[in-house]
Order: sequence, then structure tokens, then C-alpha cells
Amino acid sequence: MSTTTHDSAPFPDIDRRTLVGDCENCFGLCCVALPFAASSDFAVDKHAGQPCTNLQPDYRCGVHLRLRQIGFRGCTVYDCFGAGQHVSQSTFRGKDWRDHPGTAKQMFEVFPIMWHLHELLWYLSEALTLAAARPIYDELRSALTETQRLTQQSPDKLAKTDVATHRAEVNQLLLRTSELVRANARRDQKERRGLKKPIGRGADLIGANLKGADLRGGNLRGAYLIAADLSSADLRAADLIGADLRDANLCGADLTDSLFLTQAQLNSAKGDARTKLPPNLTRPAHWSA
Repeated sequence: MSTTTHDSAPFPDIDRRTLVGDCENCFGLCCVALPFAASSDFAVDKHAGQPCTNLQPDYRCGVHLRLRQIGFRGCTVYDCFGAGQHVSQSTFRGKDWRDHPGTAKQMFEVFPIMWHLHELLWYLSEALTLAAARPIYDELRSALTETQRLTQQSPDKLAKTDVATHRAEVNQLLLRTSELVRANARRDQKERRGLKKPIGRGADLIGANLKGADLRGGNLRGAYLIAADLSSADLRAADLIGADLRDANLCGADLTDSLFLTQAQLNSAKGDARTKLPPNLTRPAHWSA
């Protein structure tokens, strides 16, 4: 069963490869602009705007190959949706914050804003490939165009962008997209199997046993699936936007046509060679064979 057919959908006006982090063309912005606290994901505390001690002069990570082993798992699951290279090479025209220290404060300020905008571009571009969303293609394309326009603003204008309001407006379109796609999935599904806890938007499914569960067309937006057992579960056409998949077991799960799944979510989970993924996402290196 495929509930999210892409064949008749128009190709979106964006190359989704530009929405993947390209560290070679970034000035280490995630390693400087963002804060983190000592936890299971990070070995130390770091304030926003403070360069990570592992950041080298060439903006490479000095411990990249050992991040998980030395307590920096959070770095391995992060993805900026291409915001880092956009801010570095387009917004600031290749002027890095070390050689041009006067740009540093503003560069670090607009990076999180660009991250939000690029995340929305990821979702909108996906929505425009979904045949079931055809009734709202025009609205989705308009939102995509407006979001692209916002990413092209000057640093001063970017810093003043009301990204929260824009995100709320786009989210209404993404909700409608989800409803259209999942309605098709539910019509094809006679019953749900293997559910022992209620599912739904924002559901607390931490540690839940959902092994082999039929979750097709389910609304798992913002669901807490931390350490949940989703092995061999069917998640086709399930809306996973904002779902917390940290340490979730996705071994053998089918995520082929799941909605709004991101690389960062996969990176935070556990899986294996049997896990079926959407074609635009990559199997994380730390997953078992």
C-alpha cells in the first residue's frame, strides 16, 4: 500500500539537497551560535555565542569521529537543514566571523532564525510532492515562495523577522496536508493492530511497546516516543512532525511514506538495515547492520 503517491505531484521549486547541512561551506555556526548544557547529549556546558572547545581554526570538529564516545551525542543528531551554509555564504557573503568579528553577534543571532525558515522549506517542499495535497498546492507553493523570500533578506531584516508568526501560518497548511494524506491512509485501513496506548498529537508514548503496531495514517505530531519500541511497526503515512524519537527502536520499521520525517529524528533513533526509509533521507552510520 502506498498512501502518499508522488507521481502526479509537481516538482517543488527547490532542490532539497540545499536543505541538508554542508559543514564544508559553513563557519561552524552550530558549534558557536547555539548553547548546550551538560547532559546525556553533551559532556559540558556551553553558552550561546561561545565557540565549542572542539572547534578548530578551519571550522572543522577536532573530535568528529569520537563524538558519541566522549559524550557529545547531541552533535551527531543535529541537522541545520542547510541554514549554516546559507547564512555563511549567502546572507554574509562568505565573510566569516573570525576575520570579520564585527559580524559575529548578528551572524549568531540570525542563524537560529534561518534554521526555522529552512526547516519550514523542508516540510513545504515535501508537502508539494504529495498527490493527496493537490487541493492546496497553490497555497503551499505561495507559502514556499514567501519562506524562500524571507531567507534572502539582509541580516538586519532577518533579525527582525517574526518567524514565530510565519511558522504558525505555515503549520496550518502542514496540518491540512497531513489530514488530506492521512484520510487516504485511514480509508485503506480496516483496523489498527498492536496498540496498547492511545496515540494522537503530543501523546506520551515514552518507552511504549509498539512493536509491530499498525500506525498507518496515525497522528504522532509532537509525540514523545523516547525509547519506545517501534520495531517492525508500520509508520507509512503517519505524521511525525516534531515527534521525539530519541533512542526509539526503529529496527525493521517501515517509514517509507511517513510524513515530515527529518534526518535529525532518524539520527536520534536506533535502527538497522531492515528499516525502510524515505528516499530523501540517509541511514545513520551508528545504526546496526
